[in-house]
Amino acid sequence: MIWFGAIIVVLTFAAIIKKYETRLVLFVSGFVMALAVGKPLAAVDAFSKAMVNPGLVTVICTVMGFAYVMKLTKCDSHLVHLMAGALGRFRAILIPGTVIVTFLINIALPSAAGCSAAVGAIMIPTLIGAGINPIMAACAVLAGTWGSVFNPGSAHVPFIAKLGNTDVMSVIAGHTTASVVGILTIAILLTIIAKYLKEDGSGQVVVSAAGQKNDEFQVSIIKAIVPAVPLLLLVLGSKQINLIPDIGVPAAMLFGAALGFAVTLKQVDEISKQFFDGMGHAYGNVIGIIIAASVFTTGMQLIGLTGALIEAMKGSAAIAKIAATFGPFIIAVLGGSGDAATLAFNGAITPHAPQLGFGILPMGSQAFIAGALGRSMSPVAGAAIVCAGLAQVNPIDMSKRNAIPMIVAALITMMIML
Repeated sequence: MIWFGAIIVVLTFAAIIKKYETRLVLFVSGFVMALAVGKPLAAVDAFSKAMVNPGLVTVICTVMGFAYVMKLTKCDSHLVHLMAGALGRFRAILIPGTVIVTFLINIALPSAAGCSAAVGAIMIPTLIGAGINPIMAACAVLAGTWGSVFNPGSAHVPFIAKLGNTDVMSVIAGHTTASVVGILTIAILLTIIAKYLKEDGSGQVVVSAAGQKNDEFQVSIIKAIVPAVPLLLLVLGSKQINLIPDIGVPAAMLFGAALGFAVTLKQVDEISKQFFDGMGHAYGNVIGIIIAASVFTTGMQLIGLTGALIEAMKGSAAIAKIAATFGPFIIAVLGGSGDAATLAFNGAITPHAPQLGFGILPMGSQAFIAGALGRSMSPVAGAAIVCAGLAQVNPIDMSKRNAIPMIVAALITMMIML
């Protein structure tokens, strides 16, 4: 039965890579494994329990609702223009600065594709106007689209927090050092690659029209600050800082949405509609994957595959490290999304991390980071396709340039976390 389960798992990820509907693939695979051992209702029970998981549903849905409000009020655009305008004054650091600015903005705008569209629409023309090769301009934006590792409403952070029986800010605090070192490594390596390939715009004349879009947009500092307010409240109220009373993620996001209304005076019914539309989108597209992944991991447990994998990893810490890092990484590169692989790994293996000699939070976070890094060099990821379209380049060429920075960052974060 274990070999049958292994075949199902391989076919599952092959189907995901081929872009079959992720939720359907995970659910069917989990159900088939449960059916093979005569326990199909166990898969249905896992589905039902995951549907009403308060620790995940409330956090992820309210974060997405807040993101929708920020888009409606255009507060997200003000944030992007503010940071892009500041970066444009320092041409010498345009490439590493773009990587880091995209990373920071992706914290507040956790969708990789949405962030790449918002930032890329401004920064890619600016970089090209400064003489930087269009491929490298697109790479700089794509390389920063994993800042969502710091967003408390990312699908993975509350999932890992629940596994470790802790709060979301403790999860984020646990991988802060690794993530910061990772993004700095990527920014430096991509800059070196651009210099080596002579794609950094050295000696080129800046095209004045490149920054025209920024000049036409009148940035409001107050509106630009709003997307960062909920995160600031969560940081200040966390156990690690404790400067203000502890505030939960839903409360912080509701406050942020209300603040978005206050500074833009959009009609309150529009704000309400967008907030609940965002919550619905989050449940269907993010929680939905978690629900399906829960069925999948239950099937793996029932068929004995999870136990077999744990026993194999017990013999070598190196195997566990590599599995947690390059399992999600490789599948994310091939499929364009690290969510399915990361959730499957964290659901099946991470709860048993202590048996392997690791902590639950470090292993869960490393799988999360690795999946995000893999997506940031994938030529088929939504964010890559958006950046390639804005720069009018081939995403495969982008993937080649981002490969070394992402692989090195994955190795470095692995050494720090595990």
